[in-house]
Amino acid sequence: MEIALAGERMHLLAGRAAHLPAHDMLLVADAHIGKAHSFRRLGVPVPQGTTDDMLQRLDALLHASGATHLVFLGDLLHSARARSPATWAAVQRWRDQQPGLRLTLVRGNHDRHAGDPPPAWEVHCIDEPLMLGPFALCHHPAPQPGAYVLAGHLHPAVRLGGRAHDRLRLPCFHFGARVGVLPAFGAFTGSHVVLPQPGDRVFVVHDDRVRALPMA
Repeated sequence: MEIALAGERMHLLAGRAAHLPAHDMLLVADAHIGKAHSFRRLGVPVPQGTTDDMLQRLDALLHASGATHLVFLGDLLHSARARSPATWAAVQRWRDQQPGLRLTLVRGNHDRHAGDPPPAWEVHCIDEPLMLGPFALCHHPAPQPGAYVLAGHLHPAVRLGGRAHDRLRLPCFHFGARVGVLPAFGAFTGSHVVLPQPGDRVFVVHDDRVRALPMA
């Protein structure tokens, strides 16, 4: 779905990412690489292969958008104990197949504990904000003077349906007056139900589509 935001075009992708065509840039928030491994170390029985699945999803989004610059809006890595050899090797193989792709990480709160990714991944790591035209690319969804903020951190979702036990909780893009928040990209990240204010725009991701949520 294409929307206008801060005077620019943005494509909202069902893969839970956003494309800024004027900048050849793909935005992804809250990948949390290694979170499934961390869960398994704690005895939580989550499936194997989540990193490979995430990397395949990234490939599909990059191919569909044609973006040459991938920006992670914080929390690329989940934690220091998530640094498993298998996870690291999978990401390195993927990176070796993307020699022309620029990678930038706007550090989030999890990145500060996990540390920057290995140098071989060739990820340019910076603190927020990263200024880009009318936008401030951040992890934390806090207003920035003179810019429209695009951020992550909250893992936004909405509840849809009638009775409580029938309701769906679906990831969403949430755009307020000064701050927009992308859905979490990673698996097993949890979600936070947003309460839109008058004038906000919300776009729900469901069944491989992005749909505008009618606002009262």
